[in-house]
Formats: sequence, C-alpha cells, structure tokens
Amino acid sequence: MDLNTLWFVLLGVLLAGYAILDGFDLGVGILHLAVKEDEERRILMNSIGPLWDGNEVWLVTFGGALFAAFPNAYATAFSGFYTPFMVLLFALIFRAVSIEFRSKHDAKGWRAFWDVSFCIASGVATLLFGVAVGNAIRGMPIGADMEFQGTFWSLLHPYALLVGLFAVSTFAMHGSIYLYLKTEGELQQRIREWMWRTFGIFLIFYLFTTIYTLVDVPLATANFRLHPWAWLVVVLNVLAIANIPRAIHLCRPGYAFASSCATIAALTFLFGVALFPDLVHSSLNPDWSLTVYNAASSKKTLGIMATIAALGMPFVLAYTSVVYWVFRGKVQLGKFSY
Repeated sequence: MDLNTLWFVLLGVLLAGYAILDGFDLGVGILHLAVKEDEERRILMNSIGPLWDGNEVWLVTFGGALFAAFPNAYATAFSGFYTPFMVLLFALIFRAVSIEFRSKHDAKGWRAFWDVSFCIASGVATLLFGVAVGNAIRGMPIGADMEFQGTFWSLLHPYALLVGLFAVSTFAMHGSIYLYLKTEGELQQRIREWMWRTFGIFLIFYLFTTIYTLVDVPLATANFRLHPWAWLVVVLNVLAIANIPRAIHLCRPGYAFASSCATIAALTFLFGVALFPDLVHSSLNPDWSLTVYNAASSKKTLGIMATIAALGMPFVLAYTSVVYWVFRGKVQLGKFSY
C-alpha cells in the first residue's frame, strides 16, 4: 500500500468514526421532538451532553486531513458544495447553540424554540451529509481545470436526496438504540417502540437505495468486479442489519447497538470501495476525475502526516475510550444538566 492509498484508507477510518459516533447523537436530535415532557427532552439531550462535542472532532480531523493530504480534492469539493456546506455549518452551529441555550431560561416558548431548532438542525445536517455522499457516488460535473461546472440545484438530484433520506433514517435508528441504552422506566419502554419503527424505516430506505444504486449508478459497483473480495463486506453488512431486530427482540440493546455500528462501518467501507481511486469523480469525463494520485500532496508531506497520525491516533482513541467509560450508564438529571 503506497502513501496515497494509505491516506485514502485513513480518511475512510475518520469518516466511519464520525458516522458511528456523531451518528447516534444526530439521531437523538432527529428524534428529540418525539417526546413532549420537558424532563424527558432534557434526558434525551443529556444522554449526549458529555459526548457530542468530542464526536464532532472526528469531522474536523477528517476535513483537516483531506485538506493536507489531497488539497486539490478539498478545493474542488468545497467549491462545488459551497452553499450546502455553509448550510451544513450553520446547522451544526445552531445545533450546538440549541444544546447550550435550551435550559438557560424556564419559559416554555424559549425551550420550545430551541427544541425545534435542535431537531431541525440535526435532520438538515444529516440530510446534507447524505446528499454529499450521493453526489460523490454518482459523480459531479468537474471540468478539466478541476473546477465544479454545475449549480447548487444540480446537486439535489433524486439519487442524492434518496441517499440523504437514507442517512436520516440510519442515524435515527442508531440514535434510538443508543437512547434505549441510556434511559430507564416508562420512557425506555416507549423508546423500544421507536427502535422497531426506525429500523423499519431504515430497512425500507436501505432496500430502495440499494436497488437504485445497482440499477442506475454503474460506477458504484465497478470496483466490485475488480476486487471480488469486497463482496464479503456486503455479506457482513447484510448480517449486521439482520442482527439488529434479532437483538432487539432478545432484549439485548448493547448487541443491537454494536450491530448498528457495524452496519455504518460497513456502509462507509462500501462507499470507499465504490469511489477508489477517485476522490471526486467527474461525470463529464472520467479522465478529469480527481484521484488519490493527481489530487495528492507531495510524498514527503504524506509521509510526515503518516508519522504524526501514528503518534497521535493512540491518544485520540485512549481519550475517546476514557470519556465513554466515565459517562457510561443511565442518564441522571442534576443541577449541572442541560
């Protein structure tokens, strides 16, 4: 494996880490308005309170690594997705503000406004992540000068929107399973019903997205003919999905959450397989695509980055593990809770 491929893989690891970790707290936000009582909404928000900002570090690290390792792809992607990325940034900021401001005042109108903002911002951010993935899989109008030739509206084609809704359903399912682990009593029993409903919606969008991809997006499966071993991950993905309802039925939510994490990791891997060696595929001319080679920094830069990553990654994993261990268990509301 050369350095270019190594950094493609490392970017995939960062993206999978973000999707798994921030996926469940985005899912909690999507489900936030499903409860009506103020105390229950506080429980939902406090289930992710100690974790959400640390989870978003994975996205920041992904963006920084993309900029340093593949600057041409970074520039093209951010210019092409400029408007959606600004909306995404606004949604992530507004979501953070909603978490911090919601309980600063007792007025019902104040809390209702931030509750709605938290839910909408979580849903919009997730939808836009999915739209970006859908465009990456299908290809974007990139010219020979590495410049985006389309418009904002050209990014919102049916396939991209379908993948966006699939992302929303996936994170909603992931979040409901996480909430079941963090709650107790009557609220937990209601969340058990959420798990079944969100899984059903996820399964519908999974099937529709898979069929649409196989029928109308040949680029997504081209690499599977070159690397037949990748079908093993498809099988593992299907098994992980099938195990989620089994684990819920057996009242093993930890097992269901692990299967949900494995599902998201497998989907991220399959996304990487569909793209490689492209980072940004040109729908105008495949020769104009930005690959891990023509969009990369120098070998020296990639080597220095690899050394830094090897030294820093153990600290990141250790910190993340400690935080999740310290804040394990059920949510308890206290004087310092949101």
